[in-house]
Amino acid sequence: MKNNNLKKYGALIVSSALLLGTLTACGAKDESSNSGASSGGDTIKVGLNLELSGNVASYGTGIAKGAELAIKEINDAGGIDGKKIETVKIDNKSENSEATSAAMKLATQEKVVAQIGSATSGNTVAAVQVANQNKMPIISPSGTSPTVTVNDDGSVNEYAFRTCFIDPFQGKIAANFASNDLKAKNVAIFSDSSSDYAKGLAEAFKKQIEANGGKVVAEESYVAKDTDFKSTLTRLKSKNPDFIYVPGYYEEVGLIVKQARAIGIEAPMMGGDGWDSPKIVELAGADALNNTYFTNHYSAEDPDEKIQKFVKAFKAANDDKSPDAFNALGYDSVYWLKDAIERAGSTKGEDIQKALADTKDLSLVTGTFSVDKEHNTIKSATVLEFKDGKQVFKTKVEP
Repeated sequence: MKNNNLKKYGALIVSSALLLGTLTACGAKDESSNSGASSGGDTIKVGLNLELSGNVASYGTGIAKGAELAIKEINDAGGIDGKKIETVKIDNKSENSEATSAAMKLATQEKVVAQIGSATSGNTVAAVQVANQNKMPIISPSGTSPTVTVNDDGSVNEYAFRTCFIDPFQGKIAANFASNDLKAKNVAIFSDSSSDYAKGLAEAFKKQIEANGGKVVAEESYVAKDTDFKSTLTRLKSKNPDFIYVPGYYEEVGLIVKQARAIGIEAPMMGGDGWDSPKIVELAGADALNNTYFTNHYSAEDPDEKIQKFVKAFKAANDDKSPDAFNALGYDSVYWLKDAIERAGSTKGEDIQKALADTKDLSLVTGTFSVDKEHNTIKSATVLEFKDGKQVFKTKVEP
């Protein structure tokens, strides 16, 4: 997931934070600035830099619950090489500047061995320069934008990783599903123009749907926090699309779906993993969500044995609530970090970074994956369908 681009207004914040980090790090005695947890003691400090309040709090709190379950399981089983995981959880309030500040605190004050988070790509990118400067590996559970790990000039962010697949992949999967499964020919795209996440998905979807022989009959946009979409939806309806692609976040998408059905749009609608929140049902209504789909990282209904074991454990710890993809990605991020530390035989940032980059055929809840040269995980995607307000497993697509 990606929120609004931070590049312009965040540059000053990041620069100031880096200066502070440099001054703070100078006080350490011949140690890298995040090596405190590797130099003894009975614990391994891990930071959680997540959206626990604000615009996309549903994502961050979901990741936190999954991560905390994994940490409890690992600690109950004896920890990592005999050391228990200790977490430092910071709320970045769904804001780029707060994510930068949180990363700086985790790296220079708390001296964690690694950071898990943030949920959105924008908040993760806000912390990446801090991570590179302080040799603190970052694992974003759900930052799907390519910019998390690769800069505009093509250089790779050495200490940035992601547990999820990337936007171009899920945009392509959505287009193929529309063409092959729904037989869509004339499609419309309605995306959030203020979100790089939505724009990236829309671009990938359009390219693939046209390659499949489909025609984009209309393209419209909205801006985050808009609430009235009726006039734009009426224009879309006049083009008579047989499918509408709506990449965006649940807060707007729920209202879009509700208002689309209210004016008589019956065409199937689809989006990306930004749809994955229980709040979308509250906003759209269960009936309106029928005949809608979205790409995601996993399904609790997938019969895979590893997935069902996780579902059972999560329900037992969370009042029988079924885990969503953010819960699963948070869970997997912790187990990936555990695997990397064990393979590295070290909790130093440089060693963990190398182990993360060398990951190959690691089997976790959201799939079996290897890491490519751009620090992307190569893994499967799932297509889910809403039926009477419930997410139903439709199909799994391999990369």
